[in-house]
Amino acid sequence: MPSDMQLKLMNGVHRALLTLTRGRIGNTVMGMPSLELTTIGRKSGQPRAVMLTAPIVEDDMIVVVASRGGDPTHPAWFLNLRDNPDVEVALQDGPRRSMAARVADAEERARLWPKVVAAYKGYADYQTKTSREIPLVLLTAR
Repeated sequence: MPSDMQLKLMNGVHRALLTLTRGRIGNTVMGMPSLELTTIGRKSGQPRAVMLTAPIVEDDMIVVVASRGGDPTHPAWFLNLRDNPDVEVALQDGPRRSMAARVADAEERARLWPKVVAAYKGYADYQTKTSREIPLVLLTAR
């Protein structure tokens, strides 16, 4: 599992590539659109931004995966949005927009998980590494 330091480094490199190349590199990762998700820290109350991939973008809904590489604990961004679902999203280095986040229910997850794995097979591997069910988060326009 990646350490917190490795995850922060990967996020920093991703942001730097987007900035240095004016979005030519980093708008997609492993064939999926990338996005910057900004949550409010559940402990600090401060904005916290993280770079993620979106295996599914359907109409006005974006799906992100709280996998943390198959780690046994949820990622901090997931815990933040679970406590405060008001988030900001910049899809593929585009304009920021306010969105609402919620965890997919069992029926939604059953429908969406095969699409998530079809977009990136690594998510299925991550699920085998952990006993927790990896949550899918639905981001929708407010």
